[in-house]
Amino acid sequence: MKNAVDFINKWLGDITEVLKSLIVVGVIVGILFDDYFGVIEGIGRVVGQFGDGGLAGLLALMIIYMWYQKK
Repeated sequence: MKNAVDFINKWLGDITEVLKSLIVVGVIVGILFDDYFGVIEGIGRVVGQFGDGGLAGLLALMIIYMWYQKK
């Protein structure tokens, strides 16, 4: 059972790394070619939602940051 959980965690970690790379590529393409896919606009929307959340948004952002620091 532990092997299955380790396998799933590794698989999800690999998918997360690929998605982070795609976001970086999307931002670079957006900067170079006028944000054709809307990646920069989407990131701006998400950051705006954290800002509109006030203290709750700040706490959520801190939790996400600490979660990524553990990896």
